[in-house]
Amino acid sequence: MSGNSFGTLFRITTWGESHGKGVGVVVDGCPAGLSLEEKDVQIELDRRRPGQSAISTSRQEEDRVEILSGLFEGKTTGTPISMLVRNKDARSGAYDAFRTCPRPGHADFTYHARYGIRDHRGGGRSSGRETVGRVAGGAVAKKLLSQEGIEVLGYVTELGGIKAQIPDVQHLSIIKELAESNTLRCPDPMAAEDMLKALDQTIKGGESLGGVAEIVAMSVPPGLGDPVFDKLDADLAKALMGIGAVKAVEIGAGLECAQMSGCQMNDPIVWDKGGVSFESNNSGGILGGISTGSPVICRIAVKPTPSIASVQRTIDLSTGEPAEIEIKGRHDPSIPPRIVPVAEAMVALVLADHLLRGKVVRV
Repeated sequence: MSGNSFGTLFRITTWGESHGKGVGVVVDGCPAGLSLEEKDVQIELDRRRPGQSAISTSRQEEDRVEILSGLFEGKTTGTPISMLVRNKDARSGAYDAFRTCPRPGHADFTYHARYGIRDHRGGGRSSGRETVGRVAGGAVAKKLLSQEGIEVLGYVTELGGIKAQIPDVQHLSIIKELAESNTLRCPDPMAAEDMLKALDQTIKGGESLGGVAEIVAMSVPPGLGDPVFDKLDADLAKALMGIGAVKAVEIGAGLECAQMSGCQMNDPIVWDKGGVSFESNNSGGILGGISTGSPVICRIAVKPTPSIASVQRTIDLSTGEPAEIEIKGRHDPSIPPRIVPVAEAMVALVLADHLLRGKVVRV
């Protein structure tokens, strides 16, 4: 199987399966001399860790990271950084019924069609648990970006059709405080309350909800990205679309640009404190594939969790006969709250990679 690595100069390779002995990542290309400790990575892993609230899977994993290589006396050495997180609460028996019956909405059938074999336990390699490695690698990228004053933050803007009112991104510290104050990671307390009520009813009905998350990168310098195939927004789109359950990606105004006139869409360019600035940010901080210096704004549409308690129709691949399944394992009733740190990680990985492509970074 190919396609387990992401990035050019700052590159990660994730490995492991949902019900295997562990999952992890190898980070290659991180400059030497960056201060890094396990707690820097653990902070991010704790944000995506399962079993922390009634709206997430009840699977209890500590997700304690072990950094096996690439560090000496608290600093990176420039060699590959290998990180391991052991699986401790896998209950594979819950998936025996799906050994030959692919679950609708999952990668079960397509994985089997591609490779002729699959690990049916929790989805194996195609499980959302693979994102542990992405978040760990993204933590290193975030640390590198922080040396340049770049901050990446994500939050939920919509869940089950309920839309939040989001403060201006210039007030990122306020958004961060509000978003991290509730289990939904929604910076609108009133909307978050309505979302929780809707989610409670959805859970009782054996269903799930989709939603939208927004990711903002502040203080991104102008000039990152290339104008043809390595556009910054193209790489961001690939990074975000490569997360399981993401079905659409927007940059800046996104789909709304289709209803705008050129005058409405174009961001006026002005002088501000001796430098170039933009009066609006419909471009999402990127023009011609290159960063403008304005906040980079991405949005992802996340589908409802495919693992639901309702009866679903499928087939038995061993007999070709129709079958019905009812998924009773431990699953998130809604993915957006836990996808936020994953999306942040992918944006951070792209920015760190382009930062290294654009210049030599010494820390």
